[in-house]
Amino acid sequence: MKKLTKVLITVLILVLSVSLFGCNQEEVVENSRELIVLQGTDATTLDPAMHSDTPSGNVGHQIFDTVLKRDVEMNIVEGIAKSWHMIDELSWEFSIHENIKFHDGSALTTEDIKFSIERIVDPSTQSPRISHYDFIDEVSIIDEHSFKIITKEPSPVLLSRLVALEVVPKDYVENVGNSKFASEPIGSGPFRFKSWVKDERIELVANEEYFLGAPEIEKVTFKPVPEAAARTMALQAGEADIITNLPPHNIEQIEAVGSVAEVASTRVIFLAFTTENEAVSDVRVRRALELAVDNESIVQNIFSGKATVSNQIISVFDIGHNSNITNRGHDLEKAQSLLVDAGANDLEITLKSPSGRYAMDKEVAEAAAAQIEALGVRVNLVFEDFNTYVSKIINGTMDADLWLIGWGSATFDAGTTLLQWLHTNNPTAYYRVDEETNNKVDALLEEALITVDDNLREQLYEQIIEQVVKDVAFINLYQQNDLYGVSSRVNFTPRGDEIIDIFTTSWK
Repeated sequence: MKKLTKVLITVLILVLSVSLFGCNQEEVVENSRELIVLQGTDATTLDPAMHSDTPSGNVGHQIFDTVLKRDVEMNIVEGIAKSWHMIDELSWEFSIHENIKFHDGSALTTEDIKFSIERIVDPSTQSPRISHYDFIDEVSIIDEHSFKIITKEPSPVLLSRLVALEVVPKDYVENVGNSKFASEPIGSGPFRFKSWVKDERIELVANEEYFLGAPEIEKVTFKPVPEAAARTMALQAGEADIITNLPPHNIEQIEAVGSVAEVASTRVIFLAFTTENEAVSDVRVRRALELAVDNESIVQNIFSGKATVSNQIISVFDIGHNSNITNRGHDLEKAQSLLVDAGANDLEITLKSPSGRYAMDKEVAEAAAAQIEALGVRVNLVFEDFNTYVSKIINGTMDADLWLIGWGSATFDAGTTLLQWLHTNNPTAYYRVDEETNNKVDALLEEALITVDDNLREQLYEQIIEQVVKDVAFINLYQQNDLYGVSSRVNFTPRGDEIIDIFTTSWK
């Protein structure tokens, strides 16, 4: 009897605790001036020179200012620079706002801009962004508020690249070193860094001295939540304000408690081949696997049509998208015939994917694996922590025959995408077929990147894309629509470049 009484008392305490917690939690969320953002993965680093992934970029976007910006319609507008003009085909002059300060109170000057560029292109930094800026020959300081950029060759994407150039404080970085700066950054953006508990949360607070005015949001916390269902439940429970990569089948649930923000994205999702791996070195094998993967089924069944089937790794928004390329279709019979011709009757491959980085990435990888297995191919499907995963890709050490990745060009020009994934100088170029073809693609790309005429440049890009599609360097899947869940207390506008801009976000 005493034992039963103790159990009843314990249950009663638990019930009361849950009830009281629920009430208090609702009151806290209702009155809190803290904005909670849930992304699929944590930042890899807070040093803007050392990453090229969106979750890190979304945090960095709040901390750092860029030389130029894009507005919500993706037009290039003022950033740190207030004016700019071309001097000749190799030279541009810029003037910057004079009242910008870093979070430690020091003034942002052209010395910091010069340092930020030179730090990235310095090979010893080992920045994954080096290919984005190594066309710059010199940054010449005119005075504290004016500078020139001189390029090695004519560059049609210089201004677009400056949109992504976060400016860091030269003195602070040199004083504390790269390692400390990566975990305790100082910028000039609308939010100051407060704390980072790895794989748990990153806390930022409003920069009251921001040169464009103090942000309305007083505090923002980014949290990594890999499972889409968990992100959805958190928003429903009032424990989040903005969640990324909302699954289409959860739209009605979110609309019952808030709203869904949708925008056509520049991001294309595809499977990349490590073409030098023995299992997939034969183009007939790659073609067979390509024909086995049914991207139309993936778009309809996994995304409920909230994506568009793609046939190349170039976004439809980019200069250079080849409209002559058609979808490859799904043909298991032809795929099986190709495997027989290639003598690959007992084929086994490793397929890797992140889980939680992209919308429904785990489900997409599982679907692709199942479709390939329908050929009789054994698939070793591996999900890997995104930090490890992206490090392997960047370092040229991806140990899979086929792997899922997403890519969106910040320049809206095919050259940046093709340079990243195809040029043999880059460790991220896993497209290695034969020396003659690779040299041809490298030469076409190098020519395109210094061709200022958009029409001529586009023709060169189209040739490259035709060659890569012919060689089956990738299995193209879809161009995504970005879906965000938004709480009922927040005004939030999504952007096609995937940037979450908290400065323009407000309370209702």
